[in-house]
Amino acid sequence: MKRIIILFFAALFLATPAFAAEAKIGYIDLQKALNSSEAGKAAKERIGKTVQEYQGTVESRQKELKKLKDDLEKQTLVLSDEARAAKERDYQQKLKDYQRFTKDIQEELQQKDADYTRQILEDLLKVIKEIGQKEGYTVILEQTESSVLYADDKIDITEKVIGAYNAGSKKKSDK
Repeated sequence: MKRIIILFFAALFLATPAFAAEAKIGYIDLQKALNSSEAGKAAKERIGKTVQEYQGTVESRQKELKKLKDDLEKQTLVLSDEARAAKERDYQQKLKDYQRFTKDIQEELQQKDADYTRQILEDLLKVIKEIGQKEGYTVILEQTESSVLYADDKIDITEKVIGAYNAGSKKKSDK
């Protein structure tokens, strides 16, 4: 029985290097590909422009709220209870409107970012699959802090994927 077990393990160890020689493994840093691709940079730029467009409105509303609050504090002793309560309600309503507006902006920006990211990821995954099939990869992993703890840089195909993705995107935009 011991001989059978030893023979089994010996065969297993001899077969493993043969399999490993045939296996071609690569990994990609998807976060880097998202941020470094032309589409990723363009998406960041579009979101940045949207933020700048909203920034002026946000700042003017902040100034208006500050002015209302300062006026209310200055006139507290001069105003009647009724007038002070009316100004306080006006301030509170404008504050709620401002908070709602900024929350809506945040949600809109997050949604746009998620939409851009999803589309770019879908396209990147197609490119990764094409490279994997064309170049005979057995497996391509995603490099994250928790999944690939060590890998030789020689099997990092991130730059190759970014290049192929950018080239494919450029062909689409030229059409």
